Formats: sequence, C-alpha cells, structure tokens
Amino acid sequence: MDMRSLFPALDRQIYGKPLIYFDNAATAQRPQAVLDFQRKISVEANANIHRAIHKLSSDATDLYEAGREAVRRYLNAPARENVVFTSGTTASINLVADCFTQRYMSPGDKVLITEAEHHSDIVPWQLACARCGCGIEVLPVDEAGEISVDELDSRLAAAGGRIKLVAMTHISNILGIVNPVKEAVSAAHRHGVPVLVDGAQGAVHAPVDVQDLDCDFYAFSGHKIYAPTGIGVLYGKSRYLGEMPPYMGGGEMIDTVSFEKTTYAPLPLKYEAGTQNFTAAACMAPALELAKEMAEDAEVQDNLRSMRDYLLVELDKIEGLRVYGRPRDPEKKIALFSFTVEGAFPADLAQILDKMGIAVRSGHMCAEPLLRRYGQTSMLRASLAPYNTLAECETFIAALRRAVKMLR
Repeated sequence: MDMRSLFPALDRQIYGKPLIYFDNAATAQRPQAVLDFQRKISVEANANIHRAIHKLSSDATDLYEAGREAVRRYLNAPARENVVFTSGTTASINLVADCFTQRYMSPGDKVLITEAEHHSDIVPWQLACARCGCGIEVLPVDEAGEISVDELDSRLAAAGGRIKLVAMTHISNILGIVNPVKEAVSAAHRHGVPVLVDGAQGAVHAPVDVQDLDCDFYAFSGHKIYAPTGIGVLYGKSRYLGEMPPYMGGGEMIDTVSFEKTTYAPLPLKYEAGTQNFTAAACMAPALELAKEMAEDAEVQDNLRSMRDYLLVELDKIEGLRVYGRPRDPEKKIALFSFTVEGAFPADLAQILDKMGIAVRSGHMCAEPLLRRYGQTSMLRASLAPYNTLAECETFIAALRRAVKMLR
C-alpha cells in the first residue's frame, strides 16, 4: 500500500524542508478520500438529518447512519443502538461521567482511575463526583509505566462495593503502552464494577472488539483516526445507555414534549441532542475503512514496528535522554515516544525541530499528574502513524542530535 500518496498534507514543505509530521497522537492527517467525501457531502447533502422528508435530508440521514454502521463494524458493537455520536472523546467521557454518577452513585462512592489518564479522563470525574458527593481513587503506574491488574483487583476487593466504576486508558498518550484492558475488565467485572475505556489512542492502532474486551463503555475521536475534527464516538452497553438519563436536552433526543412531561427518543438518539456534525460523522466510514486496511496490511504493520524499534535504539544512544514508557514486553509499546533530555528544555527542542520541518509535541500533553509522577513538568513527544517512514525517523534522529547540541 502506497500510504503517503493518500495524504496530500504530507507533500508540504515547512521552512523549505519536507514536512515530517510526528504529532499524530494529537491529530492525524486526513486522506484524500475523506477530504473528497467531506466536500461531496457539503455540496450534495448539506441538510439537517432525521427530520425533513426532502431528498437532501434523506441523503444526509443515510450518510450519517452509514457512518454509525461503519463505527459499529469497526468496534464489533452488537447493534447500532450501542453507538452514540459525540463531538469527541472528551464529550463522550463527560457524558458518561455526568449520567453514570447521576444514575448509579451516592455520596461516599468512588470512581477508580489510573495514574496514566489524560485530563479528559480525570477532570470530568472530578466535576461529576463533586456534584454527587463522591470521590476518586487512583491506581498507580510503575516506573516502566505499566499498571497492575492484581493491584486493581485488590483495590476493588478492599473497597467494599464503594468503587462503582473503573475508568482507564487503552493506550496512554504519554507512555505509548497498550494496557491490559481485557484483563482489567475481567477483574472489575468479578467485583460487579463496570469499566470505561478511553480509546482515543487505542482505536487508532487496531480495530477494537468491544465484545471481546467486554468493556461497558469505549470512547474515541475521529480526528485521531483520519476523520475530520468535531466528531467522536461513545460505545455503551445497552443496559447502561438505557438506564442512564439523557446528557443534554433539545431537539432530536425527544419522543414527545409537553410542558408537563417529555419522553425521550430510543437509543442512540436519546444522547444526540441538537443538530449533529453529520458531515464529520459520515466521514467516519471512509476513515475507518482506511484504518482497517492499514491494520490488516502486513507491510504497513512491519513498517510501524521497524520505526518503533529503530527509534527505541537510537533515542537511547543520545546522552542524557530518557524515554518514558518502557514495558517489559516490547510488543506492548507503540510507535509513540515521550522523552526528556538533560540540559535541553522540551519547548526549545520542539522549536528547533520545527525549523527543520519536523512537527513534534512539547508540554504536559494534557497529563500533568503522570508527568509529576516522573518528576517532570514537560516532555517532548514524537508519535508516528502508518504514513511515516524509516527515512523520516533517521532524519528526525539526526535533527534531534543537532538540536540537543545547540542547547547544551
């Protein structure tokens, strides 16, 4: 598969240098097929969905629901009713945090999260728990960046039923480690505790089988998996989506409305108030089709592994550089590297690399508690996608060495 020809943004030059885009964990570039589809819908089916009977509305509705079906297949969800469209992973987790705590939690109850969570899987729980008089418990990561399922099991056993939900990331956006989600879900379910999985990074790297994982909720964003911004997914088991209250009120999510009482639409529309981002939702179909093709292409996957292995070796050769997230099983590491270099501030390195045409991320990456666990306030992150190349990795290492030398 000729990956690079599918993504027009990769032909750009930055400051006269060919673009090397290593910030894919933040947002992936979009393939031409998605860009063309987005324009086609905007021109030929720009009408509100589920409401009018005219041709444009009918076409927009069909495309929107085709996007939902594409998500259902990608996640192996049992039914389309289990797939709710939101504006992104953040909105999906906020929805669950608000609605779950309302329905199932009482003062003194707790939500257990891991130390590796993104702010979007920390702050929503803080807000929701504050409203219901509940608390948060944190499962630590070890020095390598891994979590212990045995410790999770022990925490749940010791909680005496007060932990009502476990929220954990599939793959940390800092550590790049594939967490043992299936084992964690199994442990939680032994104690009758449901699990929400933040799949913002996890869904990108391989199709997810939510029935095999047996997770109760799974959330991810379109813009990290080749779709437009402003669209996200919440998978939820029917039991919870059926029992929880709506998240927002308005059009679309209703069955009947009177001044005395409102009844709600069936799933999944119950959670899709207002005018949805129907164009971006429809674009999930070509985006996920490409993601699935790449996940099943042996050459593409071999390239990802080669880049990961090369960077792990070469980064270790740079004096004073430390990579965070080194699992005991190297195959649990994806091609995402967060690191610090003694004597070189991450933002300064990122700025120099940018002048060399290389886009990386610096800062706390929306995971301040995890950085503090390692005694850091900022890191540099290089996150790769299937369209990156080993040659780009070689250029990156040479540029990084040059940047470090300039700052020391």
